Amino acid sequence: MENLHKERPLLEAKGISKFFGGLAALQGVDLEVNRGEILGLIGPNGAGKTTLFNIISGNIRQDQGEIYFEAQNCNRLKPFERCRLGIARTYQSVRPFLDFSIEQNVIIGQRYGCGKNALLNSDFDKDGKKILKLLGLESKKYELTKNLTLVDRKLVEVARALATHPKLLLLDEVLSGLNPVELEKAVKLIKEISVSFNITIIWIEHIMQALIAICDRFVVLNYGTKLLEGEPLEVVANEKVVEAYLGRTGKRLITRMGQS
Repeated sequence: MENLHKERPLLEAKGISKFFGGLAALQGVDLEVNRGEILGLIGPNGAGKTTLFNIISGNIRQDQGEIYFEAQNCNRLKPFERCRLGIARTYQSVRPFLDFSIEQNVIIGQRYGCGKNALLNSDFDKDGKKILKLLGLESKKYELTKNLTLVDRKLVEVARALATHPKLLLLDEVLSGLNPVELEKAVKLIKEISVSFNITIIWIEHIMQALIAICDRFVVLNYGTKLLEGEPLEVVANEKVVEAYLGRTGKRLITRMGQS
C-alpha cells in the first residue's frame, strides 16, 4: 500500500512568476527538490535561473507563487531568516569580505547562519576547521581574501555558505573560470560536500560534463518557463533541450559521453 504520509520535498516552489517591467523573467515555474539530491538547474543565459535562486534565497520577492521549505511557507521571510532555516547560497560573482581573512569569513557565516549572540572558539574549532580542511584552505586560513586567487575566493564563498549549517545549498556557477584540472577537483569536491555534510544541492552550471557526472536530476528553464525535467542523460538528449540550449555541437558531445 502506498505510504499516505510520504515525506514532502525539502523545497517546493509553486507557480513562481517574476516580472521586471514588461519582461517576464519567470512564468509559473514549479520546482520540487528532495532531500539529499543534487539537482542541476540548466538553460541558456537569460532563462531565469539566477532569478529563481534570488527568489528562493529571499533576495527578491516573486510576483506570484509560493515558496515552501520543509513545508513552511517562506514568502514573507527575509534572507537571513531563510538562511537560519537552512538555505544558503553562493554567487556567480564571488562576494567574500576581501579585507577579512579566510577564517574570519567563515566565522561570519557561522554567526549569520546560527543566529547566536556570541560565537565561542569551540564553535569554530569544531565546524570551521572541518570546512576549511575539506576545501583545502586550512593552511591559508589567516590570509586576507583579497590576496587570494579566483579559485580560492570561490572556495571561500563555498566555505562561508557551509558555515551557516545549510540543509539546502544553492551553487551559482562555481566552476566558471576554472581550468580543466581545477574543474575535475571542484566536481569531486561538490559531491563530497553533499555527502560529508548531508546537504541537498541545487546547482546552476553551464559545463555539462560536470553536471552529468554527479547530478541526480536536471531541470531546464527557457525564457522563464520550465521546459523539461528528468534524469540528466535523458534531458540533454531531448530535442527541445538541444534546440533551446545545447545546439548540435552539444548533442554530439553528450552522445560521446553516453557511449563512454
